[in-house]
Amino acid sequence: MSVSSGAAVLGPALLRPAGAAPRQGDAEGPYGSIEGRALDENGLLLPEGFTSRVIARSDEAVAATGYSWPVFPDGAAAFPTAAGGWYLAVNSENPLPGEGGVSALEFDADGEVVGGYPICSGTTMNCAGGATPWDTWLTCEEIDGGLVFECDPATEGEGEPRPALGAFEHEAVAVDPDAEQLYLTEDAPDGRLYRFTPESYPDLSAGRLEVARETGDGGVTWLEVPDPSAADTPTREQVPESTAYDGGEGIWYDQGSVYFTTKGDDHVRRYDTEAATMEVVYDGTGALTGVDNLIMEPGTADLYVAEDGGNMEVVVLTADGDAVPFARIVEEGNPDGGIASEVTGLAFSPDGTRLYFNSQRGGPESKGISYEVTGPFRAADAASTTASTATTLASAATADEPTGDDDGSDGGDLALPLVGGAMALGLAATGALVWRARTRSAGGEEDPGAPPESR
Repeated sequence: MSVSSGAAVLGPALLRPAGAAPRQGDAEGPYGSIEGRALDENGLLLPEGFTSRVIARSDEAVAATGYSWPVFPDGAAAFPTAAGGWYLAVNSENPLPGEGGVSALEFDADGEVVGGYPICSGTTMNCAGGATPWDTWLTCEEIDGGLVFECDPATEGEGEPRPALGAFEHEAVAVDPDAEQLYLTEDAPDGRLYRFTPESYPDLSAGRLEVARETGDGGVTWLEVPDPSAADTPTREQVPESTAYDGGEGIWYDQGSVYFTTKGDDHVRRYDTEAATMEVVYDGTGALTGVDNLIMEPGTADLYVAEDGGNMEVVVLTADGDAVPFARIVEEGNPDGGIASEVTGLAFSPDGTRLYFNSQRGGPESKGISYEVTGPFRAADAASTTASTATTLASAATADEPTGDDDGSDGGDLALPLVGGAMALGLAATGALVWRARTRSAGGEEDPGAPPESR
């Protein structure tokens, strides 16, 4: 089954129906409430059982790598390594011309940082972006005429510009590997929702850029942008009948659904790629304010949304329709009266057991802090249960295995399919091995629908 970067594989992640009021009340979400909890040593409020560590501070060397962490960390994503660790790609939303870019940290299988290096440079105000199913990071410039750059998180480099994806105030991008298309948001008061169809997926050097138009009955049509380079007219103005969205922010694809946030009206919307319809799944009236980055927790139907406003929290939008704070950054030493700057860079480790995010201008010098939160995430529980079940099944099958039958068979053929089925179910539940799936076809071309190659 082909899945998106970070997509769970348990079925469509449907949230509450459009127009339904979000429940608040005593809802505590999947991990309990953070209200009444004490701040941890890093200035975070977290549910019981969760702990945090600071993995990087801007303008300081990261761990023993000697790599200086850039200022204003923003959008991020994690990618697995062949050795059982992972890479974490993180943008720098530095507004100085040419001083933005992207950095990568390499973690070993124990979660320790063992390397750090730039994977994109010479760019400006790198805001959010998106991971691809073929293990690259798409970083977006949030400036007038900004571009998308493609980077390899495993390799130090400058990044490759992808001008076919349009020149505008890019915010984020999500890949639909089933339809082989990309969706992009624009951070402007009259920004648009874009769709890009590559000529030769997954090559992003050429293709068709379109803009969404809502028809008024929930339907959506797509109209081609005449000049993606915006040489004379901004892309958002080239198709006047297209629909304006007030400040497009984070975007995420999951099994036929494209979720994206708009900060101007505090909405979260869902576009159904098969039905070509749009609905509002969060209308801004709950505990979530200042919607920004968003991701889906592996193995679940819950969206995690970062706040750029309010009390600077990571809020879970559950499949039951609740908006529940998961983490709050307080930072008592912060010059802004103890309230942290905007929350950015939501990213789960490939196995779903660690959550990363940033306080973009956190710390006493307001340059930025990057955090890791570890705890009883459901992916960890599912993996543990699966391993236990598989061991039990294998032991039972071995103990009960007949020594031989009259027909000459050994009677043991059932054990491996049972164990394999249990493991497959568990891996589907955690999303662990399909998070960045890919293979190569007989012709040598990458197919984003199968297990990753070794690096």
